Amino acid sequence: MGATQISLAERREMVEKNHPRLSLVQQCILLNICRSGIYYASKGRASADELAVKAEIDRTYTKMPFYGVERMTEHLRKKGFTISPKRVRRYFRDMCISAIYPKPNTTWHNKEHKIYPYLLRGLTIDRVNQVWSTDITYIPMNGGYMYLCAIIDWHSRFVLAWGISNTHDSEFCQELLKEAIARYGKPEIFNTDQGSEFTAKEFVKILEDNEIQISMDGKGRALDNIFVERLWRSVKYEYIYLSNPGSGKELYDGLTDYFRLYNTERLHQSLEYKTPSEVYMTAA
Repeated sequence: MGATQISLAERREMVEKNHPRLSLVQQCILLNICRSGIYYASKGRASADELAVKAEIDRTYTKMPFYGVERMTEHLRKKGFTISPKRVRRYFRDMCISAIYPKPNTTWHNKEHKIYPYLLRGLTIDRVNQVWSTDITYIPMNGGYMYLCAIIDWHSRFVLAWGISNTHDSEFCQELLKEAIARYGKPEIFNTDQGSEFTAKEFVKILEDNEIQISMDGKGRALDNIFVERLWRSVKYEYIYLSNPGSGKELYDGLTDYFRLYNTERLHQSLEYKTPSEVYMTAA
């Protein structure tokens, strides 16, 4: 019986974390599941007030990503929250967001990590696997929150790998990168922002070992990673805000359905009304 004939829950139970020969990534590829589906326990440590504030920040930022700390603070106060700019700045950091305009001292990366130049300015991107890109976004939930990371092919908008986690550490991102390369080969250029998850030596080493050129966005320039930003808006308006998932399992199962629809059924005007899967699989 093939892996696709077995339910998703049954396939997750088949994974052995200490298998003597197969790594977690290899097992997940063979079973056609995302590795992050094994780890979706919610932290559950944030207060109800913090979750409410972060949910409002997320909705507002998704609609108006040019809102910085001061303007967001005033917006929240108008919504009835008692909050200081210091607290909003901390929440921005927790949620991995910053306003899109250039600004001093608000890009949160490890200064010990090497920062690479942005390679995509003026570049004609006209084929699949020419440029891949990744990012992390905050996902508000009913009673908690998670982080979503995805890797996307720029030319086709095809989502190559995605996963959810209760932390935004580099190890989580590294596993998704390994999964994407194992499934689809490798790109010529890989673009990220300057977050510490992507500048970590272990993450960069995976790219270097595969001879992939590394591109990093400029400070405060969220539009340098425009296609992932558009993906986040689509995910949130078309699934998260409508469904308001209440558990890690519900979120994972819902995103599994959403990304299947996004890749294989959702028509894109910019792709001449083709799906990302049609464009990617035809050319790959």
